[in-house]
Amino acid sequence: MTFTRRTILAAVSATALLAQPIAAAAQELPRNVRLVIGSTSTGGDTYQNSSIVADALAEHLDINIKVDAVGATEAFKALERDSRGTTLMIFHDQSYLGNLYGVSGYDDPFENYTVGPTVAINPGNAYLVPKSSEYQSMDDILTAAENGERVRVAIQPGGVSEIGFSAMKNAAAVRSPGSEENIVAVNTGSQSDKNQAMWDDLADVINGSIQANEQFTQLPEDDQKAMRFVWITARPATLEQAPEQGMGETDRAALMQYAAPETSVPLNEEGENFTFDKEFFFLFNPEMDPAIIEQIDTALAEIFENGEIQERQKASFFIPNFLPSGEAQQHLMDKRDTYEQVISEISGES
Repeated sequence: MTFTRRTILAAVSATALLAQPIAAAAQELPRNVRLVIGSTSTGGDTYQNSSIVADALAEHLDINIKVDAVGATEAFKALERDSRGTTLMIFHDQSYLGNLYGVSGYDDPFENYTVGPTVAINPGNAYLVPKSSEYQSMDDILTAAENGERVRVAIQPGGVSEIGFSAMKNAAAVRSPGSEENIVAVNTGSQSDKNQAMWDDLADVINGSIQANEQFTQLPEDDQKAMRFVWITARPATLEQAPEQGMGETDRAALMQYAAPETSVPLNEEGENFTFDKEFFFLFNPEMDPAIIEQIDTALAEIFENGEIQERQKASFFIPNFLPSGEAQQHLMDKRDTYEQVISEISGES
């Protein structure tokens, strides 16, 4: 075989090309994505909110996203196993509150995962009393604690349900040091368990939500199941964004009477009120390609710019709240630091 100069040069060029490292293409979300959530309920707010976001993201990117309600422990495990982007997670403030309260299975999400964009707020976190209760307001409850009365509060320990209880104890301590000992927890499970604790006269106050409990506030006072709101923890600026018609038979103006500043639960002696917005956000495997996070941020920015998802969220009494990953991480860490201080104050650890 005769090798010409041109043939040799071509062979050398080809060999050199093969020897060069191939530039890696930016990774993107795969065609089929599993979106695990920190709840086992397919009827709760986490599933509802995640489904709205998943549907919008799947349509925008032309991929398939399946929401899988596996609960917090299993969701975190699934996320740990998959760095390819085929498994993503949506949860809410419970992800870091569980860690602050020392709940088993809750690692620090800011250290062990990548916190992604926020997508919505549920402004409905609330506290209620029986409609026949002598307590007409949070002021009545805190005054009762000051006067030595034992106030029993039904909560599901270790997260969103408990943070308001911690705030009550903190407020009692701010108003009258020592009276926080009279605010006591009745640890239960689901919302139905908390409701039942009230109906069985095992609790004077329960943690609930606008969505789950508003129906009971419409019952006549002589009905055993009748309740009354005394506190909604959402920031007033958040609740103001809710639909004017509110929820059920209670309009937005009526709901805002139970939120700050009309209802005061002191955070400190400077007069600042405790508030809490239940926010939903993405969590990613820490080794997942940053290009996928950028793709999700970009897609969500375009989806929220379009405006259709906001209508779907508000129809389900969610407040649209998109922040891209970088902003979301800082915002949520600031929230975590505030609530960590509240928890440490009432635990005597500060």
